[in-house]
Amino acid sequence: MTRTRRRWLLALLWCAGAAGALQPWRAAHAVLQIDITQGVTDPVPVAVVPFARAVPADGGFDVAAVVQRDLEESGRFRAMARRDMLSQPARAGDVQGALWRAAGNDYVVVGRVSSGAGGALLVEFDLVNVLTGQRLGGQRIAASAVTLRNAAHRVADFVYEKILGTRGAFATRIAYVAVDGQPPSRHFQLIVADADGENARVVLDSRQPIMSPAWSADGEWLAYVSFENRVSAVYVQRVRTGERRQVSARVGVNGAPAFSPDGTRLALTLSGSTGNLDIYVLALASQQLTRITSNPAIDTEPAWTPDGRGLYFTSDRAGGPQIYRVELADVARVQRVSFGTAYNARPRLSADGRWLAFVTREDGRFRIAVQDLGSGAVRSLSGGSLDESPSFAPNDATLIYATHEGGRAALATVSLDGLVSQRLKAERGDIREPVWGPFVP
Repeated sequence: MTRTRRRWLLALLWCAGAAGALQPWRAAHAVLQIDITQGVTDPVPVAVVPFARAVPADGGFDVAAVVQRDLEESGRFRAMARRDMLSQPARAGDVQGALWRAAGNDYVVVGRVSSGAGGALLVEFDLVNVLTGQRLGGQRIAASAVTLRNAAHRVADFVYEKILGTRGAFATRIAYVAVDGQPPSRHFQLIVADADGENARVVLDSRQPIMSPAWSADGEWLAYVSFENRVSAVYVQRVRTGERRQVSARVGVNGAPAFSPDGTRLALTLSGSTGNLDIYVLALASQQLTRITSNPAIDTEPAWTPDGRGLYFTSDRAGGPQIYRVELADVARVQRVSFGTAYNARPRLSADGRWLAFVTREDGRFRIAVQDLGSGAVRSLSGGSLDESPSFAPNDATLIYATHEGGRAALATVSLDGLVSQRLKAERGDIREPVWGPFVP
């Protein structure tokens, strides 16, 4: 093994799996702090009026505050302060457009929460363009005291899409790995939270490393690697119930799981007894294993194409880590996709199949880049020195990734156009290996 290849393998193991080197967040209920590090220069002015409440059935939850926070933290909206609002209408017909327009708003969101039998709640809202006086639409969302936060995210999704023309992703979830303590007393957690970092809960606790989480397309399952038996094994776990099963504990490395779009298969990295890493596909129902690559190179980090017919993966078969594509119907034909720099790894596909995100090395710094698969054009989106683990939001408008800042690991997001970026930090410690969940009904 050459010196360059050894260095890449060590970097790969650290980036993709060495959670033991981290010292993140202990309390799963702690709130991630979001800091907007860059926004658009001309954000859309909007007023989100406090919703009429269903007291005491709503438990005191402020739906409008969550909507406003979502919109502001997207970096694309500027919200009016409540103290500056001269009135608090709850319906579109009560909005005096001229007054709101004179106060500098283009849009106004109004709404109300009503209660029904058995703890049922109904969230209703209207979006008004005060420049034209037009009601752009609204929804009625059934909820409960427990699901009011999700309902608020759905309101923000509606407003975001109606104004910007892109589906919002506020009502989706993220998963990530957290680790606390020093060897040999480390504590590992796999955590699922709302896209804004709120409502975090632990889905797996372990004294051994957990790594490489991956969502199923329906948002019901997470696949991940666990070392709870002192060796690597791949598990799938139903997020809602905690039901889990081990699906691969073969000799050698079991790593980098990725659900197929239909959820019936996992792409995996396995080494077998030879120690050489290759890509395999595992049928979950039958446990049938199909080898995809057979090369003396390191082949790892598979990512499915949206149609489920092919895989992108990282390989050093050209002397350094680069990204390749293989069609499952013709595994003998492997196509190189990345060029330009000596290090390109960890491929991830956008839901529409147009964009490829990956980690690239520029002047000794690891950055997140995207490639237009139609034109081949590549551009870097992040500006850190050790950025890794990119994952697309389900609307393809934003990427989440892991970064380092001030000696601590954190999460960050960047919009696909590069105009908006954020940092998501825990109150203490580090967080790592984020993956953005899909849209769910």
